[in-house]
Amino acid sequence: MTMHHQNDVPQSTARVAVIGYGSQGRAHALNLRDSGFDVVIGLRAGGASTESARRDGFEPVPIVDAVRGAEVVAVLIPDTTQPKVFRDQIAPNLDEGAMLMFAHGFNVHFGTIEVPNGIDVTLVAPKAPGALVRRQFEQGRGVPCLVAVANDATRRAMSRALAYAHGIGGTRAGVIETTFAEETETDLFGEQAVLCGGATELVLAGFETLTDAGYQPEVAYFECLHELKLIVDLLYEGGLARMHEFVSDTAKFGDLSRGPRIIDGRVREAMRDVLAEIRSGQFAREWVEEDRSGRAGYAKMLAEDLDHPIESVGAALRAKMSWLGESRAEPAGAPS
Repeated sequence: MTMHHQNDVPQSTARVAVIGYGSQGRAHALNLRDSGFDVVIGLRAGGASTESARRDGFEPVPIVDAVRGAEVVAVLIPDTTQPKVFRDQIAPNLDEGAMLMFAHGFNVHFGTIEVPNGIDVTLVAPKAPGALVRRQFEQGRGVPCLVAVANDATRRAMSRALAYAHGIGGTRAGVIETTFAEETETDLFGEQAVLCGGATELVLAGFETLTDAGYQPEVAYFECLHELKLIVDLLYEGGLARMHEFVSDTAKFGDLSRGPRIIDGRVREAMRDVLAEIRSGQFAREWVEEDRSGRAGYAKMLAEDLDHPIESVGAALRAKMSWLGESRAEPAGAPS
């Protein structure tokens, strides 16, 4: 593993066009500006984030105008909108030798964006949502980042990417070198098998097992969903050791003796299948086609998911949890 820190990263004051002003876009733009970069915000006309950018002291311009003359173009709009925006508004206006920067490698890795040969193509991916990237920067700290180079036209792509990572505060915590393939494939796998797909399906299966056996839905909710946060926070703070330190011996014995029966060989084989579909491009092709065709299947699956009984039970119980209203900010561990 190669990791870079503040003292081995070159400074830069390049002109950066930040395309998009959502969670990551806002954090990157503000941090870069505070680090001395010349930042311009490129947004589509009438975009919902225009007023947010103006409140922060920027004057957004059309994407084509932001790209022209920029040394760095940071593409921070959703994966599904990137190919068309790149093809129609970014690619024709890129200067020779400019650096194209992504926070996730999906479109470059799976070939839905084809970049001209004379352009540096890099990735800087903070391992936290934008709100935390900004908050840590303001406090004089940073969050770790991944950095990768897909095309090194200038022979300076890595140093330019590190300068960008430095500008958003990443080198304060450390920047780890990776590849577009590794970042993209591991990110998708984590979302599908563990963080989103795996965790939510485990919660629903546990809830259904208890309610099918006659236990009250409210009690099942507490045991299978509500208390999950307590365990995740411990894991987040200090790994398995911290979790074992703060749960009871009864819980630990149940974990160690029964956990492998839940996540067994069949589950691990299913995980390997999911990873194989990601690496082969099958998942990417499926998602791109779903998006192009209007997302009917996606909408149906999402509606079914949100129609689960755990949602109505949870809504009623959460209404009684006054402390939840005190913290509605973006969660620290949300997948990108």
